[in-house]
Amino acid sequence: MKYAIIIPDGAADEPQDALNGQTPIEAARTPAMDALASTGVVARACHTPSQLPAGSEVGNMSLLGYDPLENFTGRAPIEAAAQGIELGEQDWAIRCNLVTVEDQTMRDFTADHISTEEATELLSAAQAELGGNGLEFVPGVSYRNLLLWRGAERPAPFTMDMRATPPHDLTDKSVLHDFPRGPGSDVLNELMTATTKLFADHPVNKKRVAAGKLPATNVWLWGIGKAPKLQPFAAVHGVKGAMITAVDLLRGLASLVGWQRIEVPGATGYTDTDYAAKGQYAIEALNHVDLICVHVEAPDEASHEGDCAAKVKAIEEIDTHVVAPLLEALKLHGDHRVMISPDHPTFLNTKTHTHGNVPVIIAGTGIEPDAFTSYGDGNAAKSELAFDAGWQAMEWFIGRK
Repeated sequence: MKYAIIIPDGAADEPQDALNGQTPIEAARTPAMDALASTGVVARACHTPSQLPAGSEVGNMSLLGYDPLENFTGRAPIEAAAQGIELGEQDWAIRCNLVTVEDQTMRDFTADHISTEEATELLSAAQAELGGNGLEFVPGVSYRNLLLWRGAERPAPFTMDMRATPPHDLTDKSVLHDFPRGPGSDVLNELMTATTKLFADHPVNKKRVAAGKLPATNVWLWGIGKAPKLQPFAAVHGVKGAMITAVDLLRGLASLVGWQRIEVPGATGYTDTDYAAKGQYAIEALNHVDLICVHVEAPDEASHEGDCAAKVKAIEEIDTHVVAPLLEALKLHGDHRVMISPDHPTFLNTKTHTHGNVPVIIAGTGIEPDAFTSYGDGNAAKSELAFDAGWQAMEWFIGRK
């Protein structure tokens, strides 16, 4: 049996006036997904328990079949795993976004999609001025970076009660009441303030402003946590897997569950990603793995920007360049199953992640079809098949007889 999972990140949404009352998934032209819905089942799943953040870190852990209520320890340590960074028992990882804050408002949580090279320069300056003695600024990709706190060198003041709002949940909103809070938060707030002064006259920002781009005004620290311990996916399900993604969070989850990570040229983690390349690399991966998972960040990014047309287009691109060719390839391998599921809803109206159900398709060998003939949030809401604990959908997908 071959398995394929496609994750259109953040694709679930509310009905939109601009789409005549349809959701983006329903308005998008998705013949491949609809064909799957016709031959399989449409269900709904909640991957974001109300007790935890409604983010991709929780949603994707659940989607891959791990109960986040038992296994989630924070977002940043998952991304540390993506970079091969080992965390000791006393160590903490903290997500370190480069952002643009103006007049105490989150103008842009990506610092105008700052380049990796520019981000690396700014973090090098932060390390030279503020790091050392157990504190390490680690460049990642673009605005997505890390801060490591090595507890053996510098005892950490944090507990798991330390809270911080993700910057992508603050787009166009005041940040005054959303700085880190709880045990140890004063240290993080001091570091954020220090980078504001450090970055103000940095050559990177001067060049960006001169080029008409937004500056990276400071770092935003959030997603703090310690290293999680996840059982290998193969040990749980007996299936060898691989991940295709452009996002460190998913790379980290893949590493933690023992999946191969496949890097695709042209995969950006944004709406300009090379969808076709992701589809082709997924097809090639089927020759040496049992399960291929393709994660596409684009619908989520469009949602954070409040761009309805871009979200619909991203879903259509996934259908055309990932789902359709992958289905044709799977047929050549014989028995196979496919699951399509977002990790969480991301509402265009609020530009933020939210708790709630996402629509799921499960189709293929051994799956008896239901009455639904198209994929969408509305059909999922009417389905009799619901995974209130979303992590259980994976067991149904893999183990369904």
